[in-house]
Amino acid sequence: MLHTFLDGLGNHLTPHGEAWLILSDLAEHLALRTTTELHTRIADTGLHVTTQRYTAPTHRKHATPTTPLHRQRSKERTTLWHLTQKRNSD
Repeated sequence: MLHTFLDGLGNHLTPHGEAWLILSDLAEHLALRTTTELHTRIADTGLHVTTQRYTAPTHRKHATPTTPLHRQRSKERTTLWHLTQKRNSD
């Protein structure tokens, strides 16, 4: 789903347009992808990260030690990625 979104995003952006992607890093904590893989995928699709904003989760699964995946969720961050089309000067 993420790859499909990134692959088609450039076709929907105007030359100076910006897309926002809200994404948890739980996949990194579960070893399903690495941060490097995500950055590479973004670059390979012709996109550029202009800024990122982070927040920690506030849901109960993050704070309850008896929930499945608690250890991984306790490290989780959600990021707001600001993406633009890569320009020749980027």
